[in-house]
Amino acid sequence: MRCVNVANLARFGDDKMQKIPLFDSARFFCDVYCLKTGQAQRAHAHPDADKVYYVLKGHATVQVGDEVGLVEAGEAVLAPAGSIHGITNQAADPLTLLVFMAPKPAAGG
Repeated sequence: MRCVNVANLARFGDDKMQKIPLFDSARFFCDVYCLKTGQAQRAHAHPDADKVYYVLKGHATVQVGDEVGLVEAGEAVLAPAGSIHGITNQAADPLTLLVFMAPKPAAGG
């Protein structure tokens, strides 16, 4: 069994959001995203894959389609396949999220 301590893996970079891979298979991936104040994942879409953002710590400003909302620790958001989505940390504290995506997009997708 593969078990990871998510809190011990979290790390933040001054220049950009950090993506830390936790689990990766041919069918899905699960990463930890770590964002300092002002950092973001630009809005983008995956035509054939769903993504879930689950906030572990902090507050995320999340865009899915035309909607933008504040999501806090313990809350999850679904970005269905084909929808424009992205995250920003506009809060004063660091932001840590679990990110799940399936099916896993092809490299560069």
